[in-house]
Amino acid sequence: MADTADISDQFRLDGKAALVTGAGKGIGRGIALTFAKAGADLALVARTKEDLDTVAEEIRSLGRNAAAIPADVTDIEGLGDVVERAAGALGGLDILVNNAGGVEQLGTYMDMTVAILENAFRFNVSAPFELGRHAVPHMLARGGGAIVNIGSMSGMQNERGFLPYSLAKSALAKFTQLAAVELAPRVRVNAILPGCVETEALRGFMDAMPDVRAGLARLHGGGPGPRLPGLPGARPAARALAGARWARDVQPAADDRDQPCADRSLRP
Repeated sequence: MADTADISDQFRLDGKAALVTGAGKGIGRGIALTFAKAGADLALVARTKEDLDTVAEEIRSLGRNAAAIPADVTDIEGLGDVVERAAGALGGLDILVNNAGGVEQLGTYMDMTVAILENAFRFNVSAPFELGRHAVPHMLARGGGAIVNIGSMSGMQNERGFLPYSLAKSALAKFTQLAAVELAPRVRVNAILPGCVETEALRGFMDAMPDVRAGLARLHGGGPGPRLPGLPGARPAARALAGARWARDVQPAADDRDQPCADRSLRP
């Protein structure tokens, strides 16, 4: 008899504890709610406490625990404390979703400065790097875990006016690959690269630049009334990458066997 169970049952997160950055709005909020519906408890990180409190209440209404942790992920020195607060509130940590990211200013090469470029890397690369570095020991204490980085197709494309953002997202993609090699098999590291998603933040930018909105809508196959895709794609993808237990067999090199994530017998 064919298995008619919902495929989402293969990616349940019952008993898991997840930290999601940028969780007050947009993609981060959508991922957090999807995780809660799949059985996870959530630590929510963003700058605006009111947004976090609203999402936390939505999660609690689903019967899951939620901890709101107001913080700015560009405060790199404070990220260790953010992870400790999350693990303390949830009793541990299994999943990290590095969703927060962006850029303070877009423009062409000659409009940019080193400060703008370095801030883009701090937001999109350094913050995920540091959060992961502090989260991994908590994951290993529970047998393993998963890190999901929310990148962007912009990091794979060459478009005028997006230099700091595209370059930082490209670096995030490479960081994801390198971290996946180093932390396998006990901690899985993957990335999701959405196209344009009309979140509140992007909507304000496009409202001020209607030509950009129209161009992006055409790129996504929109009609005369420009409309960009919403959130549905990123949410199940994040859930699958956080919940799936892939069977890929990674044999550590001889000189890597003393590394904390290289014990195949403790694979999650």
